[in-house]
This record gives sequence, C-alpha cells and structure tokens, in this order.
Amino acid sequence: MLLSVVIPVYQAEEIIHELINRIQTALIITSLQYEIILADDGSTDNSWKVVQQICEDDKKIKAIKLSRNFGQHSAITSGLDYCNGDWIVVMDCDLQDRPEEIPNLLNKAKEGYDIVFARRIHRVDSFWKKFYSGLFYKIYSWLTGIKHDGSVANFGIYNRKVIEVLKKMKEPMRAFSPMVRWVGFNKAFINVEHSARHSGKSTYNFKKVFNLGADIILSYSDKPLKIIIRVGFIISIISFLISLYYLTMYFMGKITVSGYTSIVLSIWFLGGLIIFILGVIGLYISKIFAGIKNRPLYIVDKLINL
Repeated sequence: MLLSVVIPVYQAEEIIHELINRIQTALIITSLQYEIILADDGSTDNSWKVVQQICEDDKKIKAIKLSRNFGQHSAITSGLDYCNGDWIVVMDCDLQDRPEEIPNLLNKAKEGYDIVFARRIHRVDSFWKKFYSGLFYKIYSWLTGIKHDGSVANFGIYNRKVIEVLKKMKEPMRAFSPMVRWVGFNKAFINVEHSARHSGKSTYNFKKVFNLGADIILSYSDKPLKIIIRVGFIISIISFLISLYYLTMYFMGKITVSGYTSIVLSIWFLGGLIIFILGVIGLYISKIFAGIKNRPLYIVDKLINL
C-alpha cells in the first residue's frame, strides 16, 4: 500500500527541511511505502530552490512548480492530480498541522472510514483569525443547511476513491474541505493538537480570507438569491400596506402637505436595496463567467521526480 502526502508550499523556505524530516520520522512508524508531493504555489522566496535540493537527495519526495500563484486550494488540486497513493494525506506546510498525527489518522481510517478529518482541539491562532473563522463557518452552515465545524480544515487522510471523485470536480472556485464534505462517503474525526507556526507569518490576510469565504459561499449555496427574493417580497407587501394607509389618510383629509423626508428616505432605501441586489446577482454571474471560460485550474511550470 502506498501513502501519499500532498502539501501546498508558499513562502516556506525556512520550514521545508523541518517539515520533511518530521513527516519522514512519522511515516517510519507506519511501515508503508510513501511519497511526499510538494506543490509550490508560485513562491517568490527561495522555497523552490530548497524543494529542488530535497528532491535531488530523496526520490520519494516529488515536486510541482506552478507557473504563478493560483491559490492554496488549486495547489492542493495539482498535488492530488499527480499523487499515486492508495491513501492520501493533505496538510499545510506551516507545521501547524503536526506530522506526528499522520499515523493516528491512518489507524482511524483502517477502522473502515474513507475520510478521517483532523479536528483541532485547541487552535493556536490569533484571536481575530479564530473569530473570523468561527463567524464564517456559522454563516456558511446557515446558508448551506449543513453543519460545518470550524475546527476542521484541510488536514486529514482520504481514500483513493474519494480523491478520484474530487479530481472530476473542475469548478474554478476551489475549496478543498467543503468539496470533501460534499462528496459524502464514510467520515470520521479525531482530535489533534494544533501547533504554532514554525516561522514567519500567515499569508492569509483579512482580504484573502474574505474573498475566499465569499467564493465558497457563492459556489456552494444559492440561499443568498432566495433571501433576496424573500426580502423583495416583504418590501413589496410593506410598500403596498403603507400605500393603502396614506391613500386612506389622504381621502380622510388628514394629509394636506406631501412629506419631503419620507420621499427622500424611500428613494435612498429602495435605491440602495436595488444596488445591493444587483451586486449579489452580479457576483453569481461573475462566477458563471469564470466557469464557462474553462481555463485550467493551474499551470505546471516544472516537475521533479514525477
């Protein structure tokens, strides 16, 4: 049985040696044949040079260099397309996902599960990162109608048949964890320790997190469109009732001067609402536009040991 470990790499020149050493130490326990696939997502530091050196020293370590930065989830997709394992581990490169948990994931999978997620029991992240993550998953769970655990990310082990289904999903808005949840199969969770970053700072700033969250929601839920329909219907009913009220008051002679304030407020409120609705619809149309172009999910520049 072959075990593949797929890792997206970005701006990680100081981490890669430690990452590989700890993974190899952890995999010795499993007594399995293995391959480690590093997918460099257009790093601008010396990450690729470090990867090249490691791959030259050990043929079990393989590498993909993307032509530019396509995003973490596209980099994961590239690694999945090239891996050969019967079981595939996906993890981040910053060592917050502990390589020492891989044998535990594998042992749980051997109990008959196709997917085993690593649940981070104590997230070692900043307050704001945990806050935004928790808020996003609450909104996402409400919009999709499926409960999503914010303590679960990409780290986990996946059966080959799960990965083969994921490889058929070609939508340009990539989000590995929601895609895995969508495909179904027999899932399990194990609690794992979450570590602090080995070095450097996270490249996920608020803007990137916000854009990723918006992409995921728009790609996996049509509930915002349904909410717009309901809001429009409610406003129509309220407007109709208010019109009847003022019409009645007019015929009763209680309204002699038209209200300037009410007209201005109504115009601004309805104008802002219409712009908001058009904006949401426009976002959905932009995702459709991105999809119908049918561009590749990533572009490979170089391959090593593949």
